[in-house]
Amino acid sequence: MEVLNTSGRRKTAVARVYMTAGTGNITVNGKDIVSYFPSTAQLYDVNLPFTICNAVGQYDVKANIDGGGYHGQAEALRLGIAKALVLVDEETNKPLLRSNGLMTRDSRMVERKKPGQKKARKRFQFSKR
Repeated sequence: MEVLNTSGRRKTAVARVYMTAGTGNITVNGKDIVSYFPSTAQLYDVNLPFTICNAVGQYDVKANIDGGGYHGQAEALRLGIAKALVLVDEETNKPLLRSNGLMTRDSRMVERKKPGQKKARKRFQFSKR
């Protein structure tokens, strides 16, 4: 099996994923995944595509992630891994991943701050007199 190259995005995080056949090692920005993501919730998110497709421990993943916070990075990596698993076997993996909502990019972004306001929607206190 050659190297499968995919990408995943979430908020401002971009994950470039390189997946090969292996023993289940996941490396993110040169670090092991357990030392990179501090929470077990993010580790669960990243490993979710493998557990759904019954492919735990079959592939090695190297990822370069840029931008965003921990949560956005974890979900970007999850989408990149799901796309790579679809490239491996589209007929069986794609319906499983799609039914669990892992093939859709979450398009929600932070709304920009408007001039004359405190934040995007919050305004300064209004005084009639």
